[in-house]
Amino acid sequence: MANSYQTKASSVKREIIAAFAKLVEEYPIVGTVDVENLPARQLNMMREQLRQTVLIRMTKRRLLTIVLENAKKPGVKKLIPYLKGMPALIFTNESPFKLFKKLRQNKSKAPIKAGQTAPADILVPAGPTNFAPGPIIGELGSFRIKTAVENGKVAIKEDAVVAKEGDEVDAKLASILARLGIEPMEIGLNLVAVCENGQMLTKDVLDIDEEAYTQDFATAAAWALNLACNAGFPTEETVRLLLRAAHSEALALATAQDIVTDKTKEIILAKAENQAAALNKRTGS
Repeated sequence: MANSYQTKASSVKREIIAAFAKLVEEYPIVGTVDVENLPARQLNMMREQLRQTVLIRMTKRRLLTIVLENAKKPGVKKLIPYLKGMPALIFTNESPFKLFKKLRQNKSKAPIKAGQTAPADILVPAGPTNFAPGPIIGELGSFRIKTAVENGKVAIKEDAVVAKEGDEVDAKLASILARLGIEPMEIGLNLVAVCENGQMLTKDVLDIDEEAYTQDFATAAAWALNLACNAGFPTEETVRLLLRAAHSEALALATAQDIVTDKTKEIILAKAENQAAALNKRTGS
């Protein structure tokens, strides 16, 4: 009976590994996601929302490791160290950057629970609260949160970091954060790393500030245009500006040297009249 069970279990594992290996070869983009702390209901909802473009598959970490170790696709083995938390593999044909953005947009904020680790430094900001003076002042003080009583309510006097990234949050701190309305957790798929064409892209690379990126491009374009104009380098973008500048400089030179042209004659005549008027004023004529 035991041998029969082991044989059946081994057969199931081989089928799982074979199915994952096929997906790794079929899709150009393979990544790892961490679904730890993600409720099953939200996971199923996200799968439904993303099913047109993204495939998410879960199994035991050991089996995922075997799949990646034996994959023929270049670079996929590098994903093994990124099987973090409760790992799953994600498969798609989309750009990794679009994928990261889509997963981030599907995340929502949530309170932190006792025993969970801080995903980033947890900051309690300065400002008023709804707490009446009482034991809460001592509770906040135990986390080095400076308070005062203002208008009959407890106010936090300055920002305070109550937990560093990676710290485990206890029940007392979790309760205070919830009462303050601070929700440091994000519910959603956490994309850890992606392999594309043998290249490893971690979440730090994929997490682009699009607004800052666009501003950097605009600034670079302005600097390039300014440099090209100052250097007199003609391009489709600079030729009109260069011609306009050349025209202005030529007009100024001709006017200064009293060179009469259709463009300068009126300016030169006006200058001559002004000079004559100034001379008459000096001589009293």
